[in-house]
Amino acid sequence: MKFGVFVPQGWRMDLIELEDPVEQWEAMTAVAKAADAGPWDSIWLFDHFHTVPEPVRETVFEMWTTTAALARDTSRVNLGQLVGCNGYRNPALVAKMAATVDVASHGRMYAGLGAGWSEHEWKAYGYPWTSQKERMGSFVESIELIHRLWTEDDVVFEGQYHSVDKPYVEPRRKPKLWIGGGGERVTLRLVAKYGDACNFGTGRVEVIKHKLAILRQHCEEVGRDYDEIIKSTSLNVFPIESGADPEIATAKARGRYSLEEFLEIGSGGTSHVLADVITTKELSEHIEQLAEAGVDYVISYIPGVAYDHEPMQRYAEDVVQEFS
Repeated sequence: MKFGVFVPQGWRMDLIELEDPVEQWEAMTAVAKAADAGPWDSIWLFDHFHTVPEPVRETVFEMWTTTAALARDTSRVNLGQLVGCNGYRNPALVAKMAATVDVASHGRMYAGLGAGWSEHEWKAYGYPWTSQKERMGSFVESIELIHRLWTEDDVVFEGQYHSVDKPYVEPRRKPKLWIGGGGERVTLRLVAKYGDACNFGTGRVEVIKHKLAILRQHCEEVGRDYDEIIKSTSLNVFPIESGADPEIATAKARGRYSLEEFLEIGSGGTSHVLADVITTKELSEHIEQLAEAGVDYVISYIPGVAYDHEPMQRYAEDVVQEFS
């Protein structure tokens, strides 16, 4: 089992206790450097422009420029994206950017891609909000195109949504391609054909078991080795010691929020994720269940880590090292 941790990027209102954008950036970088010095395999970024659960006028750092900067601020951890929004950038450009950052990081790039879902952001930034069928059609073409641009010369591609005519994607690099989403007919088949890794399930064991069974079936159909694909899921947790008072343990990280508000924002406003104050013992037990279900990579968001590194350190010492 390997582990990654999100750095505070602003999307989940996790930098608002700091007023100066430079100070916010340095707080984010400090978390990345702390992870780089610890047992974590990777640090992760979201691809969003506005905050959740509601869009407000607060800092949210852009994913690709931040990835490039963190590539030079760290030296060991891999740099992950969960996940880049296909609708925000031309896929050939994404292939070029990912190759560039892979070089800048000396081979530490985990390039993530998903179809995208935030209607508000698309419209606010001038991207045409199309039907789910069209967004998925564009996503399918992008995954194939990016994979080919990383592995073939003189690619000519004329699709319904994207086209290229022999672009030189140099430097020639192939970062690991992480595909986000659990769509059973399209997305998981794309994982089987092109993905180095997948991410779905948000910690729900039974859902993960079901999705992995379908992924295995797709792998058999396309002749792919199921075992060579990384199977990841995401957790939103705030680890504490057994017997600790959640109100006291979260006080520094919560800032202005009540405990209830803190956990709601930390979960991104979604009710089905594992977003809770949880003891490291309970967390380890849950990760054991995930491992039994077939997960071999856990990526965690820890709310308030910009202001308090202690829960990340506790997670690393009590959980990550246990599974290493």
